[in-house]
Amino acid sequence: MSAGATVPDRLSQIAVEDMTNIALGGAFLGTGGGGDPYIGKLLAEQALRQHGPVDVLSVDELDDDDLIVPVAMMGAPTVMLEKLPRGDEANAALDALEKVLGKKARAVFCIEAGGLNSTIPVAVAATAGLPIVDGDGMGRAFPELQMVSMSLHDISACPMVMADEKGNSIVLNTVDNLSTEKFARVITVEMGGAGLIALYPMTGAEAKKATLRDSMSLINAIGIIIQSEQVANRNPAQRLCEDLDGVRLFEGRVMDVDRRTEGGFARGSCAIQGLGADTGRSLTLEFQNEFLLAKTSSGNPLAMTPDLICLLDLETGQPITTEQMRYGFRVIVFGLPCNSQWRSDKGLELVGPRYFGYDLDYQPINELNLSG
Repeated sequence: MSAGATVPDRLSQIAVEDMTNIALGGAFLGTGGGGDPYIGKLLAEQALRQHGPVDVLSVDELDDDDLIVPVAMMGAPTVMLEKLPRGDEANAALDALEKVLGKKARAVFCIEAGGLNSTIPVAVAATAGLPIVDGDGMGRAFPELQMVSMSLHDISACPMVMADEKGNSIVLNTVDNLSTEKFARVITVEMGGAGLIALYPMTGAEAKKATLRDSMSLINAIGIIIQSEQVANRNPAQRLCEDLDGVRLFEGRVMDVDRRTEGGFARGSCAIQGLGADTGRSLTLEFQNEFLLAKTSSGNPLAMTPDLICLLDLETGQPITTEQMRYGFRVIVFGLPCNSQWRSDKGLELVGPRYFGYDLDYQPINELNLSG
């Protein structure tokens, strides 16, 4: 959960009618990344119609020796818009990992609270007849595999299974989680830029200490806010500010997008010219799959990783991902404080601005925007 968010009403089950809210909330918390939620929403809805609703478990409901497995998409989100998954790759990855471990999973888990990766695990859970844990490993989306709360608690990413739409699958065993990312990224490129993965197998006891809790409930609650405000013809930014301790950073029109697929990531920047109260100002967003830095024309940061930077359509309040950004879009740039674990020394070493090459020491979003 975000540092400033209150615990939402707990989600106990996910049915077909819940997927619109989950896709919306996941797209928002995905900070521009995590993959196109629409594709994952369709996959999840199909699986839920075919197999029935998925139960949502609190991490405290797990037995200590249960096997919990995160499942996800890995690769550049832009690739997934053109290279659609066959639909069974993630379940194939889960099945292969269970065979390696010699044990059946008790539940699946979202590796990140973002976009496609907040919906794919629902499809896997429905198809496999498993519950999903109410939590995730990031509280948002990050671009690299080792950038999870499990790494903060010394849980290994391996054994890891990768599967593609052709039926290929690969088992990885590496010396550390950064090595897992490096090897898996190369394989992802060879798989065409995107693949489905099962990794970070952990016990219930490990999940209880490493999980960022209540993520699925939070995703659903955010989706409900966005939908209800849209129905009332209001932009949800104000409600999201109030309910999530968020900051409305900037309002403007997208003037330029520099986006390229490079090394298995969607990298680039977006230039936004101010509108309304921000007329005469400009803002640049830097991204690597996810938005990582928001800075003014003079180079002053307004928000930086690991805090969340989210883009909302000015008219509709719809979350906008990095692959959807286009010239002319009128947007609200919105910020949220990250989970407190990411503000630790170990967390900032893993996901802070210097890891991504920015010559900046981390400053919390609320300190950078004291008047916000």
